[in-house]
Amino acid sequence: MKKSLPILGLLALFLSSCNSGPKEGMIKDDQPTDEAKHETITLGGGCYWCVEAVFQQLEGVISSTSGFMGGHIPNPSYEDVTAGFSGHIEVINVVYDPTIISTETLLEWFWKAHDPTNPKGQGADIGERYTSHIFTHSEEQKKIAEASKKAAQTDFDKPIVTKILDAEEFYKAKEEHQDYYFREKGSNPYCPAVIKPKLKKLNLDY
Repeated sequence: MKKSLPILGLLALFLSSCNSGPKEGMIKDDQPTDEAKHETITLGGGCYWCVEAVFQQLEGVISSTSGFMGGHIPNPSYEDVTAGFSGHIEVINVVYDPTIISTETLLEWFWKAHDPTNPKGQGADIGERYTSHIFTHSEEQKKIAEASKKAAQTDFDKPIVTKILDAEEFYKAKEEHQDYYFREKGSNPYCPAVIKPKLKKLNLDY
């Protein structure tokens, strides 16, 4: 009986890995932010669950946090934003180490991760809160974003409609909206229907 225990243990480990789903558990935790070394850029490219699932996987990204920016009422709730009267955009606040991943490279991923030519939103996610935005946190970032937008235009037949604006107050979404895809992909049908194909297309973990 004792001789069979290692085999049973290996079998249990194998079954556990099979049941975990493809690539599950591959996402790194947020790292501590060092203001002296790290930079922040805020990106809106449709549903923040979708955008977060892309950027939280990139090497050099310290954290990717879902939330809201650009509206006209303080501290909006998710209900305020979805009702459409707060004027906020669903965004991710990306803290990154520019010695590992440059602003230019981050923006290359941004253009690939959504359709920046759609003025109404992304796919079935229609409305102002889903429109394409880059909120910059410095004049240098703004220059890089403008140049990146101009360079990216050659990849699209329609004009890029992405707005490049100065960053405003960032309001973090509730914890239940953070790391959403990798927590909820087995229970919310939106995840395999919308987010998973995006990640597969970008050759990222799904």
